[in-house]
Amino acid sequence: MTEGNFVDYIKLYACSGNGGKGSVHLHREKYITKGGPDGGDGGRGGHVIVRGNSNLWTLHHLKFKRHFRAGHGEHGSKSRSTGADGSDVYIDVPLGTVVKDSENDQMLFEITNSEQEIVLCTGGKGGRGNWHFKSPTNQTPRYAQPGLPGEEKNVTIELKILADVGLVGFPNAGKSTLLSVITAAKPKIADYEFTTLKPNLGIVAYRDFQSFVMADIPGIIEGAAEGKGLGHYFLRHIERNSILLFLIPADANDIKVQYDILLDELKRYNPEMLDKDRLVAISKSDMLDEELQAEMKQLLDGQMTVPYLFISSVAQTGLAQLKDLLWKQLNTTV
Repeated sequence: MTEGNFVDYIKLYACSGNGGKGSVHLHREKYITKGGPDGGDGGRGGHVIVRGNSNLWTLHHLKFKRHFRAGHGEHGSKSRSTGADGSDVYIDVPLGTVVKDSENDQMLFEITNSEQEIVLCTGGKGGRGNWHFKSPTNQTPRYAQPGLPGEEKNVTIELKILADVGLVGFPNAGKSTLLSVITAAKPKIADYEFTTLKPNLGIVAYRDFQSFVMADIPGIIEGAAEGKGLGHYFLRHIERNSILLFLIPADANDIKVQYDILLDELKRYNPEMLDKDRLVAISKSDMLDEELQAEMKQLLDGQMTVPYLFISSVAQTGLAQLKDLLWKQLNTTV
């Protein structure tokens, strides 16, 4: 999927259908001059329904269709005939989608399962026909109920991608390069910061035809939790990942300090992120000779409280061990 086709934020207008009017009708038939009221009920207005679709990975299909209107209910008719219900309208979204009210930014619901359906706007109820209102004192009522109007909402739809592993790191840490090496994804790679502006997904092939999904999240900078560098726009995608893989380059001034800064940004954005399994990969380790790598390992053994390993996407070293560790963590967390 190209970066331009990845859409994860859309504003929509949705309006359900009005209910049909109840019928005012008096039964007339040969030899029956006063058959009494027999006006039928109006049909229900159509709903606007949000539906989960596991085949979708982005909101791109909604980019050029921002208005959704359901059909109106038909009016009632004679012989107590109920009008047809208005046609429902479905908005298909990928799993991991959050729907918010655009006016107050309150979350309405989220879609996490395939074929999950939630009514966004309820269709108006159809009015009752005049046969409901007959009584001993009013045997020929000449009135019926009008249908109720439908609902209308302006909503914001956000996608928080569902992936098994989320790559976390500063810009230019080598996340896109790693994803391109261990998956078939083709993210944009360059030697400047914020090359990645949209998340990229890739499927990591493992032994015995098994696989898991890895997401390359755009780089985090210090202050991202306060919105710096589009921080909120990026950080929300990490919320749904099972494992957070921290990528820190071997030429960093202080690996432990970089890890602490990244962890602090996640904590300030959402403290629940600290409950996820974490793994640290020290990238670009092909720049280190064996002696320097041994010294760094000795230092990190006394500092790091989470598992870590040295990898190189370019030299393709440590990648098999990385897959093994990730697979092991994924299958112990389930």
